[in-house]
Amino acid sequence: MSSVLYDVPGPRAVVRNRILGIVTILVVLVLVGFVVYRFWVTGQFSAEKWYAFTFVRIWEQFGLATLRTLAAFAVAAVGAIALGFVLAIGRLSDHAWVRMPITGVTEVFRAIPVLIFMIFLYYGLPVIGIKMPSYWAVVIALIAYNGSVLAEVIRAGVESLPRGQREAGYAVGLRKAGVLRLILLPQAIRAMMPVIISQLVVCLKDTALGFIITYPELLYFARLLGSNAVLGSPLIPAALVAGTIYVALCLALSYTAYVVERRLRRSPRTVAVAGVPAALDAPTTATETLAAQRASDIIRDRDAGGS
Repeated sequence: MSSVLYDVPGPRAVVRNRILGIVTILVVLVLVGFVVYRFWVTGQFSAEKWYAFTFVRIWEQFGLATLRTLAAFAVAAVGAIALGFVLAIGRLSDHAWVRMPITGVTEVFRAIPVLIFMIFLYYGLPVIGIKMPSYWAVVIALIAYNGSVLAEVIRAGVESLPRGQREAGYAVGLRKAGVLRLILLPQAIRAMMPVIISQLVVCLKDTALGFIITYPELLYFARLLGSNAVLGSPLIPAALVAGTIYVALCLALSYTAYVVERRLRRSPRTVAVAGVPAALDAPTTATETLAAQRASDIIRDRDAGGS
């Protein structure tokens, strides 16, 4: 017996998979237990190590550090998405004088590590007389790197669509900008939404690199608190609290993406434009007919809205 994508495992395979699952769970539990045991033996759970967290001022500083992290992420995320669209459209251009420089810029931004970019902006530019605050060094570095990655994601999503979608749009009188904006990009964004969100999660976590250039974000404060000898040097407790906050932020971002994806799926306009049915496996003529019908619906809706 087989399914569409793989053979259904038989009795022996089922038993083997269950044994592997049980062994994996036991190994993970043993590793977690060993780490917790070492924390307990070294006194990381003692009242002395957690004494700093009895002060309201410490939690206020954690809150301010979290807000600084979110401030850098919010601007970097919006900028990265905008830059990603610009670079992706440039890479999809039919003109070589546009496509080639944009491709070079994208590859350079993708190749430079984020930390090196931050260090160059914060410590390198003052050498030539340009001083940049640590906040903007973090934001610009995150925009450059994540924007170039998102550009490749969007470009790959557009180019993965059937060619008939583009040709049908041209057949009903749309220009390339209209085909890209009304037909191709909605489908590509909806298909690549999980990848886009995962890259934004990476962007959120990369804000922690800002502590290298003294940007007072969450990790910077956790490290500062953990090295405070007066409070007992609670490095591990501070790291656990900061890590918990990062996990909560990432989960909130993932849930937001889930809500947005559900709304896009329910939207009639998105379904009409971005829905890719099973007809993609049909002959090219059927795909072109479907795309032409969608493009005609888009033009009719646009004309009706304009009137």
